[in-house]
Amino acid sequence: NEAIYDARKLGLPKTLVLGLQHMFAMFGATVLVPILVTGYGLPLSIQTTLLMAGLGTLLFHVLTKFKVPAFLGSSFAYLGGFGAIATLPVYDGLDPELKLAYALGGVVVAGLLYLVLALMFKLVGAKKVIRWFPPIVTGPIIILVGLHLAGSAVDNAKQNWGLALVAILIVIVVNIWGKGMLKIIPILLGVVGACVV
Repeated sequence: NEAIYDARKLGLPKTLVLGLQHMFAMFGATVLVPILVTGYGLPLSIQTTLLMAGLGTLLFHVLTKFKVPAFLGSSFAYLGGFGAIATLPVYDGLDPELKLAYALGGVVVAGLLYLVLALMFKLVGAKKVIRWFPPIVTGPIIILVGLHLAGSAVDNAKQNWGLALVAILIVIVVNIWGKGMLKIIPILLGVVGACVV
């Protein structure tokens, strides 16, 4: 029941399964974010997003010495910023490409703040930093991101309610009652189960 900090301890088969699950989750997010941002009127390229996710993933693997079987993709956390830039009256009439540049500038600043936070973790330790981000602070942020995406989820589910329900039920059941390895791969099981159905 202890945390594993080096996925290589799991063995190659389990590591590949975890990596596959993460790839499905990452790919969906990495393609969906540019689609949503384009819906705001900002021309974010899916191809560029995938390329940057791939390069970021390779850099991540090198920096973590290949210990974490993860793919890095887009973050839904920035959608509010993209939406704000797209709809602010001060930017009315501005070229969409220029609006996108402003929004991406905000993402760069957020990335720099992530570096500052990472440095704080390194210098003072995780326990002291996390004390400033209790669940009462982080929970509502995650809920807001989820609520912001709810409309898109419903639009996607409308295409085939049956398969959407099968996928979500598998994820919920495995998450609640799954044991061992099954409990940590609910997304993969939901994707595979829906495909089988």
